[in-house]
Amino acid sequence: MIAAAPLRAPALGRRLASGGYELLMLAALAMIATFPFLAFFGDSTHGWRRHVLQAWVLVVAGAYFTWFWTRGGQTLPMKTWRLRVVRSDGAPVSLPHALHRYVIAALGFFALGLGFWWALVDRDRQFLHDRLAGTAMVDVPREK
Repeated sequence: MIAAAPLRAPALGRRLASGGYELLMLAALAMIATFPFLAFFGDSTHGWRRHVLQAWVLVVAGAYFTWFWTRGGQTLPMKTWRLRVVRSDGAPVSLPHALHRYVIAALGFFALGLGFWWALVDRDRQFLHDRLAGTAMVDVPREK
């Protein structure tokens, strides 16, 4: 039996463009998620409230990503740039895979982006969080 070829990631430029668009979406999402938090807790610029707010925004962002990755494998920026997240075997992403991917991606982002820089040395150009979570980012063919 012949083993399936590894899934190769789309061009780095497209993934960076999608990532830039994703940061804009996350900024809007963070602002929207912050309003009810501030209404409930009040000033959250220091102390324990600041840390709880930061955790809240991380949870909301995680819910955003896992929701879209498990329902079609694409966020709006990924649809725009024709990218999709799938499992390493090409199957749709399950909730455990999506959560695992998000946690590792967040850690890689906060570690000066090292999880993303990994794509420059990876044989299949995959991010470190994809490699560790058993997922892959792939091209979505153009519709004709």
